[in-house]
Amino acid sequence: MDVVNPGHASALWVGLHVLLMLVLSLLVVRLRNKHKVFLGDEGIPELAQAIRAFGNAAEYVPIGVAGLIVLDLSGATPLLIHIAGFILFAGRVTHAVGLYNSVGTSIPRALGMTMTWCAYVFLVAALLISSIV
Repeated sequence: MDVVNPGHASALWVGLHVLLMLVLSLLVVRLRNKHKVFLGDEGIPELAQAIRAFGNAAEYVPIGVAGLIVLDLSGATPLLIHIAGFILFAGRVTHAVGLYNSVGTSIPRALGMTMTWCAYVFLVAALLISSIV
């Protein structure tokens, strides 16, 4: 398959995920400043939630973004990359909103994780198929 602009389709999703990480980190910093907490969460629930929202994204975004980039560089159609990127991004945003706004389990958290895993499964299938065709 001819690759006209390798990396072009994934650039959109990498950029959006970097923006998401920036927003989540700024929320943590804002709460740290508000509560004058410089290490840990000092038992402040809203700070703990913000830290976990950022931390969870930091755990799941890198491998998803790596999958998008490799899929793009392997010559996959932009449509496949945009589908996977959208599902991953929507899942990460939904999960972050759910975690940031809820101490316990919530529908947005569960939906966000499900979407993230769906993006992972989609990426696994697309990457494996891409490697043999």
